Amino acid sequence: MIAIVNPSKLQGDQVAPASKSSMQRACAAALLHIGKTIIHNPGHSNDDLAAIDVIQKLGAIVEANDTVYNNTKQSIVTIHSKGVQPIGPTMNCGESGLGIRMFTPIAALSNQSITIQGNGSLVKRPMHFFDEIFPSLGIQINSNKGFLPIQIKGPLQPATITIDGSLSSQFLTGMIMAYAASDCYDVEIKVLDLKSKPYIDLTLAVLNAFGWNVQHTNYESFQFFKHSPLSSVIEYTVEGDWSGASFLLVAGAIAGPIKVKGLQLASTQADKKIMSALESSQASITIHEDGIVVGPSMDLQKASQKNLNAFTFDATDCPDLFPPLVALAAVCNGITEIKGVSRLAHKESDRGITLQTEFAKLGIRIDLEGDRMKIHGGTGIQSATVFSQHDHRIAMACGVAALVANGPVDITEAEAINKSYTDFFTHLQQLGAKVDIR
Repeated sequence: MIAIVNPSKLQGDQVAPASKSSMQRACAAALLHIGKTIIHNPGHSNDDLAAIDVIQKLGAIVEANDTVYNNTKQSIVTIHSKGVQPIGPTMNCGESGLGIRMFTPIAALSNQSITIQGNGSLVKRPMHFFDEIFPSLGIQINSNKGFLPIQIKGPLQPATITIDGSLSSQFLTGMIMAYAASDCYDVEIKVLDLKSKPYIDLTLAVLNAFGWNVQHTNYESFQFFKHSPLSSVIEYTVEGDWSGASFLLVAGAIAGPIKVKGLQLASTQADKKIMSALESSQASITIHEDGIVVGPSMDLQKASQKNLNAFTFDATDCPDLFPPLVALAAVCNGITEIKGVSRLAHKESDRGITLQTEFAKLGIRIDLEGDRMKIHGGTGIQSATVFSQHDHRIAMACGVAALVANGPVDITEAEAINKSYTDFFTHLQQLGAKVDIR
């Protein structure tokens, strides 16, 4: 698919997509919850659909329906589970990095042998932590030298372990969930150098919402405590996705103003930090009861200027913000500096290199200096053909930057957006952007 995004002025309201981080964790919790779980505002990205497929492979029964909730017709997903009881010898996590790292420890709660598979870039992403940790928990494992496919056989036997949290917090999420469901209270998970702490906050928030009692001490030790029996029926609402919405918010800042609805300001999602970057760039931000209005700075609007101001930002704990931040920085006067490049190597693409390569085609210079990225903004976005590199966030970042280009920007392999934000280009069109899909 090729998406051709033309320079456009945006206006209107748009509801943020459902959070795939919240949705996937809710699916995992629903599988571990023995009973019935009703998920409101379910996501439908490829990663969300992969999570639903995985829990079905691990024994859950899933029904998708429409219902009337608060006088509004809404979609729901109902999940019936008796715990982890695989129905076959394999499960496939698609291209979801969270899915593979979270569901593998959960699948290990079963005593059945199961092969864990993935697609696309996931087969090239390192999974060595399974080889390092699982044997100490009584789990038999046979991996492809630290890569997929992985064959495991449990059951997991909880013990006090130490995990390196410097590469990813996703494996820790899976271990915390598996330990919580095992109801073993005399063990702890110790963690060294944890990155992406807000994602662990989200994991704990989901578990506690279901009724498990998991707490931490300075993110260095996670403890599991006795809890009241879980309700036989649990309802959980997936919140709006700050990660996907960050592209809408940046689009509003450079080509708006627009109003983005459905986001929780009290969210534990890491990518909520996009708000501080927008503030630093001097975008105009107004918080309303029903949404966030973002547009160019009022001073710049009055002066009929297009550019915001360069900023500095630490994305170590929210590396998924790099693509929208680069799109924002590209139209900011001066050199923007973003820290945390080391977190980008093992994404759907090597995002530091990919952003540098594709934004160079748009006329934007990006320097990579160790753990820091410097974006030379305010020089103008050029009409060009760019390649998503099969990375959903690269496709969206280029689509946002194209809104203020000097001509159309052709994005090849644009279907990559389906991994997280299937309706991205449709939502841009609804806000007034001229987008042609071929």
